[in-house]
Amino acid sequence: MGKPIVAIVGRPNVGKSMLFNKLTGRRMAIVENTPGVTRDRIYGECDWNGRAFRLVDTGGIEPGTDSDMLKFMRRQAEIAIETADVIIMVTDVTVGLTAADSEVATMLKRAKKPVVVAVNKCDRVGAPDPEFYAFYGLGLGDPIEVSAIHGHGTGDLLDACVEQFPPEEDDEAEDDRIKVAIIGKPNVGKSSLLNQILGQERVIVSDVAGTTRDAIDSDFENEFGKYCFIDTAGMRRKSKVDDAIEKYSNLRTVSAIERADVCLILIDAVEGVTEQDTKIAGLAHEAGKASILVVNKWDLIDKETNTMDKMTDEVRRDLSYMTYAPVLFLSALTGQRVNKLYQLINEVVAQSAMRISTGMLNNVLEDATARVQPPSDKGRRLKIYYMTQVGVKPPHFVAFCNDARLFHFSYQRYLENQLRAVFGLMGTPIKLTIRQKGDKNDMD
Repeated sequence: MGKPIVAIVGRPNVGKSMLFNKLTGRRMAIVENTPGVTRDRIYGECDWNGRAFRLVDTGGIEPGTDSDMLKFMRRQAEIAIETADVIIMVTDVTVGLTAADSEVATMLKRAKKPVVVAVNKCDRVGAPDPEFYAFYGLGLGDPIEVSAIHGHGTGDLLDACVEQFPPEEDDEAEDDRIKVAIIGKPNVGKSSLLNQILGQERVIVSDVAGTTRDAIDSDFENEFGKYCFIDTAGMRRKSKVDDAIEKYSNLRTVSAIERADVCLILIDAVEGVTEQDTKIAGLAHEAGKASILVVNKWDLIDKETNTMDKMTDEVRRDLSYMTYAPVLFLSALTGQRVNKLYQLINEVVAQSAMRISTGMLNNVLEDATARVQPPSDKGRRLKIYYMTQVGVKPPHFVAFCNDARLFHFSYQRYLENQLRAVFGLMGTPIKLTIRQKGDKNDMD
């Protein structure tokens, strides 16, 4: 069995995301005093008294709303409730018990899941606010005073949650999931691809750019392996990031890239590679992540002879620094070629974790320097003594030489190409560090 899931729900702007951040110990959820900021479910890992569990933040439940976005958010909260083992219903003592709180409580009773009521914003130490006692009227048991901003009462809250967990299993498997970040500019089809993979309405899909604002984790397993897909907010150009929410979302995408094993960089087949695509792909490249260039919306392209080859050439030209990344054409809408993703993900992750013996590396180095002599300057020639691998994800090599100033970038690129020609290393960047050995008198 997986870890227990605790869902944080409640009407908008009662402090759910701030409580989520306090409990996870990380600023994972967007926190902003604007109702409706958290739109999709966000997962975080927690541990309390030796019990590991997963915490889910949700958008606010707004009963009886006519707003399409609030309806989306309500549906996401409902999905979180359906999958949760325990539910934390967050309320606001400064506002008091509202009709919307009562409607949310009625919805939770229908779910027949254990519910713990957290009365938030009890920031003062001492006797409870008189408004606190009104929350007994929800009929969901004893409410607990908490302060998400200061952390008061969170221990009692977690104790109450852990008491409701199902019995702990002995066979907790170690995390062998491949973490896959789905990144790209807004409205390129990231959420649609995730929904196609999962076969369920996992994240909001809308034709409004920027609908997904947070990075969202979804576990998935099939015959190819176990995966954790991270859907992210579409990254906009910096000039268009004109409010705090968008800034947080861009930071979240960067964070998602950092914790991923592989990045699926989505490109719109109709628009081709844009300037923003090159910047997003560059983030994955600079982070040293294995990557796949996924050209989405291929169903919308009129096909002629060699259409795919021509677009592959265009993608390679515009993303010339990522020639190592395989290109896959698919349609998230129809599911065309989506099933080819998994084997490709497995291959590039394996390549990024490849270890090469020092002996094999130096055989390649000897052959490469015999074919193309190292550069020289003013009678002094570069001598490369040996090369060794010091890390993986991405493969990291160190070359020891007589004078690092002679090790021109063009020759570094040549050696990288020789390594790829022999060992493959598809889908992964290579890091090459140059170290200078101490003998100043070593001359060719």
